[in-house]
Amino acid sequence: MKKNIVFTLIAFLLVCSNSLFSQKKGFYENVQKKNVGKVLDDLNLYASKADFKNYFKLYAEESTFIGTDANEVWNKKEFMDYSKPHFEKGKAWNFTSLKRNITFSADGKYAWFDELLDTQMKLCRGSGVLEKIGTQWKIKQYVLSMTVPNDVSNEIIKIKTPIEDVIISGLKK
Repeated sequence: MKKNIVFTLIAFLLVCSNSLFSQKKGFYENVQKKNVGKVLDDLNLYASKADFKNYFKLYAEESTFIGTDANEVWNKKEFMDYSKPHFEKGKAWNFTSLKRNITFSADGKYAWFDELLDTQMKLCRGSGVLEKIGTQWKIKQYVLSMTVPNDVSNEIIKIKTPIEDVIISGLKK
């Protein structure tokens, strides 16, 4: 009889601790989603205010920005050099997140995101990876893509073909 009570008590404690662990993990993930979301919101805010210094503080030292043009693949310094004249005009770009998804690596050190953005180019997609460095989330890779509705993709392909055929040919060499 005592064995049954002890066994039942141990089973009960295991179930409770597992439930508490799951709740704690879910709470932690929600907090981290808010933290990552804030980094991405701040990125958009600092660009709209042309705050060059704070905008680039959000990027890790070893990071990559991939733009909408096939030739736009820059490390942080190259992206800073490209962006500086835009920021110096007093307004870089103005993106607003419309829908965002964030997921985390099992160890919680990396976050992947994708989001639809309202931009001067209409709908774009931002996606990338953040790394938790110390207590701060830093952007390791950011990819900006223009969306192309399927209904007009053939027209867009016709427009971009002569330009991108040259790029494709150069990359094949």
